[in-house]
Order: sequence, then structure tokens, then C-alpha cells
Amino acid sequence: MKIAFFSTKPYDRKFFNECNAGFGHEITYFETRLVRETVKLAEGFECVCVFVNDRVDASVLIALAAQGTRLVALRCAGFNNVDINSAKELGVSVVRVPAYSPYAVAEHTVGLMLALNRKIYWANSRVKEGNFSLDGLLGFDMRRRTVGLIGTGKIGERVASVLSGFGCRIIACDKMENPVCKEKFGVEYVSLDELFRTADIISLHCPLFKETMHLINGETIAKMKKGVMIINTSRGALIDAKAAIEGLKSEKIGYLGIDVYEEEEELFFEDKTFEIRTDDVFARLTTFPNVVITGHQAYFTQEAVSSIAQTTLENISAYESGGDLTNAVVPD
Repeated sequence: MKIAFFSTKPYDRKFFNECNAGFGHEITYFETRLVRETVKLAEGFECVCVFVNDRVDASVLIALAAQGTRLVALRCAGFNNVDINSAKELGVSVVRVPAYSPYAVAEHTVGLMLALNRKIYWANSRVKEGNFSLDGLLGFDMRRRTVGLIGTGKIGERVASVLSGFGCRIIACDKMENPVCKEKFGVEYVSLDELFRTADIISLHCPLFKETMHLINGETIAKMKKGVMIINTSRGALIDAKAAIEGLKSEKIGYLGIDVYEEEEELFFEDKTFEIRTDDVFARLTTFPNVVITGHQAYFTQEAVSSIAQTTLENISAYESGGDLTNAVVPD
């Protein structure tokens, strides 16, 4: 198939070119994001391949369909940036990569917990400056701390696996209980309110829907323990960033680790070193000494990117051959 790849970087081209040797698709790479203003670039392509910050809303889908595109291939798990209902109405199929490497995201999640708890980022900076003082670097034992997981799918399950090895008490909230989490890792399922009230660490592993938009907000933060640690490696809009700032200022939130941000599409994956930062909320977040931010890199391991390439091209080949689209995204 003729495929237009949007939001690509050198590493995308490397992994997809290597993988495509076994598929033989005709790939054209674009660095720009797919938005209404760039949709013309996809003219004549049967398939567009998009990432987390491409905007595939109704207007983009209408333009794509008019230009001959019949397949939108997401090279990620989340699909909140695609208007699934409009795609169905227009006869455009949507496929995704539901699982690439839950280990990658889970390990990054726990890495953020440890970096915040043990102040590893500050300690490293101090030592490089010749400051070997321990003042301000006091952490806590993870053992016996209560960790609340919101979402226990493949990634949440792997986080539970790692934390169970630390000796943490793990509680969780999910519409569908994961029997592996309960039976193998001792996870106790509780209500969302109880999780907010009792967890020392809260880690988000749920998708972004209307029901989960700004799940962490002023009202829910007020229910939490003073000094709570919040980790988000899922979707940026799960956290109301302005409410998080107020929580940090009041010290209700003692630690915040995020790999995603609600308005990240204008920031992440680009080098903004010499640009003026116009997002005042993000700029404020970077001023707190107890906040660690990474630029949507939790997924970014050799194994994960290889898996993403393989599954994406398999999805496209299945569509081309008229086979079953096991990874199709359809309206509820």
C-alpha cells in the first residue's frame, strides 16, 4: 500500500524501513503532524500512519476520505485523537497497536517513582557541582507503602509486578478486575474514592475518555493524603495541570512525575531549546523541585519501537489483503 507517515523522526524511519523489508509497502515519511492544514500531503495515499499528537478529527477525516484514504493506522495504543464515529460514517477503517511493550512503560513508571522518592535528579546535579551534602535528599522505603493503580491492563499489571517485589501494598480501581493482579500480585480492588484517600502513591494507567478527562482535579486532589505522589505515564489530560499546580503549592501533592501533558502536541518530540515558552502552565510546572517531567518517552525502548513497527505494518497488510482486522478501533 501507499502509506503517508506523519510526525516521523529519524528513529521512526530506521525501525519502519528495517521492518518494511518484509512487507514491501510504499512509504513516504513526513516530519509534520497531520492536522487540517497539512492533510493535503496525504492526497493519493490509501493509508495514513499517525502518532499520538496527530489530530484526526472529523474535518481531517472528511478531507482524507475525499482524497482517497481508506485506512488510518495508529502506531500507538491510544486513539483519543481520532474521531472514531466520523471514521465509521466515512467508511475509513482505523487500526492501532494495543500492546507493544508494557514492560517499557511500566519500568519508566517505576523509574519516575524512584527518581522522585530518592531525589536522584537532584543528587546527580549536586555531585557534578561538588556538593556531597545529603540535606534535602531524604526519601522513604517503598516497602509497605500503599500504591494505588488506576487501571490494571497490561501496563498496570506489569507495574503491580514490579511493586509487589518491593513489598508495596497495592490497591487498584478498574471497571474490569485483572485476575492476574489479584492472584499473583495481591492487588486489592477498591473504589476510586478509597484509592484517593488511602494511597501514598497514585499511578495512572487508564485510557482517556470523557469519564476520565481531568480525573485528577481540585476535588479529587482534596481527597488525597497530604504529600501524595502522583505519576502519569498514560494520557496528559487525565490530570488538570492547573489543579496540580495548586496542589503542589499547598503541598497536598508532595511529588509529581509525568511523561505526558495535556497540551504536549506543541512541545513534545521537538527541540525547543532556543524558543520562547508560551505555555505558562507547563513553564510553572518546571519550576517545582519536586516535579519530574519526561517528554513522552516511557514507550521508547528498542523492543517497544520494533514491536510498534511490526504490528503497524501487519495491521496495514491485513487490511490490504482483506483479512480480519484484529486491532481495529470501532465505536462502542
